[in-house]
Parts: sequence; C-alpha cells; structure tokens
Amino acid sequence: MNKIKIMSVFGTRPEAIKMAPLVKKLYNDDIFESKVLVTGQHRQMLDSVLEIFNIKPDYDLNIMKHGQTIQDITSKVIYGTCEIIQNKFRPDLLLVHGDTSTSFSAALGAFYEKVTVGHIEAGLRTGNIYSPYPEEMNRKLIGSIATYHFAPTKNNKYNLLREYISEKNIITTGNTVIDALHSVIKDDFDFSKEDFKNIDFSKKIILLTCHRRENWGKPMEDIFFALNKIAEENNDIQIVYPVHMNPAIVKLANEKFTASNVALIKPLEYEEFANLMNKSYFIMTDSGGLQEEAPSLGKPVLVLRTETERPEAVKAGTVKVVGVDKDDIYKEANILLKDEKSYKQMANAVNPYGDGKACDRIIEFIENIYR
Repeated sequence: MNKIKIMSVFGTRPEAIKMAPLVKKLYNDDIFESKVLVTGQHRQMLDSVLEIFNIKPDYDLNIMKHGQTIQDITSKVIYGTCEIIQNKFRPDLLLVHGDTSTSFSAALGAFYEKVTVGHIEAGLRTGNIYSPYPEEMNRKLIGSIATYHFAPTKNNKYNLLREYISEKNIITTGNTVIDALHSVIKDDFDFSKEDFKNIDFSKKIILLTCHRRENWGKPMEDIFFALNKIAEENNDIQIVYPVHMNPAIVKLANEKFTASNVALIKPLEYEEFANLMNKSYFIMTDSGGLQEEAPSLGKPVLVLRTETERPEAVKAGTVKVVGVDKDDIYKEANILLKDEKSYKQMANAVNPYGDGKACDRIIEFIENIYR
C-alpha cells in the first residue's frame, strides 16, 4: 500500500516548537512519507529549535533578510512552496500551524497547486482582524483554505462551526505545545550557564515577554514603566526579560528598566526558556503560546493585551487579561504578589489545553481519512 505523503511547513520558533513533536511522530510511523519544509522566516531562533528536537529539514527556503516586510515573507513563501510542490515533492496533505505569515502563505501556495491543507491549532479567534496583527487575519484565511482543522479546544471547534466549516473535517485534539513542553522540562536543569548568571533564583521570578506589533510605542512604554515600578517597590522579586531582538525594543527596554532587580537577558533557546518558566513565580506576556504552556506548569499568566484568542484559559482561571494601561498592570501584578489566595487560585486551576497527546489524535485522524 502506498504511503501517505505529508509535508509539514513552518518558519518561526513558535511554529517549530509546536510542530516538532508531530514531525517526530510522523517520521517514526511507517505508513507516512514525511517531509519538512522550513521557510526560515525566523532564521536563528528556528534553527535552535530544529537542533533541540533533532529535525533536519528536507527543504529550506531561507527567506529571512534584514528589514523584511510581511509582503516579502508572503510572496517568497508562496513562490517557494509552489516550486517545491511542482518539482520536488507533491504531498497528499500539507500541514501548517497557527497564524504566521509562513503558514498563511504556504497554505495559499498549496491551494494554488490543488494540494489539500491541514491546519494545526485551528479555530483561534479574537474577533478583531487587527489584533493580533497580522496573525488574526492569517488564521482566518488559513481556515478558509484548509480542508482539515485540528482544533486545540471545544471553543476553537465552535468558532470553526460558526464559520460553516463541516464538523466531519474538525477534530478537537488539545494543543501540541503541551506535547513539546513535557519533552524538555527537567527537574535537574542546569541554571549555572552564562545565560542565567544575572538571575537571583532566591527571589520570586517574574518572567516577562513583550514584543507584539500592536504593543509597539506607548503601550510598551507603559508596560515597562509599570513593571519597573513594581521592581523598585519589591526587593524580594526579580523581573527577568529575555529581550526580543528587534533593535527598537532593545533600546526601549534599556531606557525604561532602571531598577537593579530587573534582568534584561538575551533571547533564550526553547529548552532554557521552558525550564526558566518552570522556575518562575508567574508570567507576564503579550505572547499567545505562553498562555497555553505556563498553566500546564502551574504558573499564573497576566496577559499584556486587550484581548486574547485563548479565552479557555481565562475561563479556567489560569490566565487574566490585564491590558496595557500602566495602572492596571501595576495593580494586577501586585495582587499576585501580595494576595496568596488569588495566586493559588490561578496557580492551581486546571490547564484547558490538553494532556500532551494531541499529536497522537492528529495522526489517528489523518490515518482514518487517507486509509
């Protein structure tokens, strides 16, 4: 019997992390002929994840250039995906993940070549096409292109049903990021490395990530102001911020963070970051993925955005959307620092994103469809 031909496409670190456990399982299952196409949308950060999970891409578009625009990414990925399908490997199913410009462009390229698309982490919606930008529109457009939709939660499935996607083409799987996270967390992780030399683990660690486009400018200034004030007033904490490589963010962080107990560090490899998250007291972030990962480690998450496409975590009580107003951020962070009951309620809430078996469910669904 002919093998089922699968091509997995990704180009950024978050995609690579969430696709890695699925790619590994596809490689190890004899009924699949599995190929990996990477775009290199995030070159250095992507390569580090490929190394951690020992994934060797079959095809690499290597599109990244300094100052690249969304238009650059989109056009290069469409052309590159079409070229691979036409001349090197025509899959039965092309898998993309989430909401990146790589995922949308690869899905569109596959559509042009009449190749079936499957969407991992399907059905997330904020309802505002400009927040997050361009991710919200990317995932809506992928949803229109894809035939098969792998929704992390029942709420994600409901979003897809409201868009008139056939229920037989949707499966609720849990989130593959939980599969990935469980594979890298180590109780004896070595924190003596150079990356961690400025972190005082005897203090309560507040882990910060902040990089979203919609937070550039005044919102980010206010976020940094509030957190610096919190650091100045609480000697028993340390804020740790792996600063995004964007030069404007680096400059602003160095200007606004003046407290001695704020550690501005370089971006971490995934394994290092995951284990630092596991050591943290709570997380403050404008990222999407951390809203899924941190709750599985029992870490409360304060979301530095005005809305989230992950309402399940808010409903479960593991995540709270605090916005970008400096007074609100200051207030909510202090509640977690001063009110033990509030902290425990968030830390002990049940993670709504699954049991770490999302990849098994995805593979079983694909097998059933194609066999």
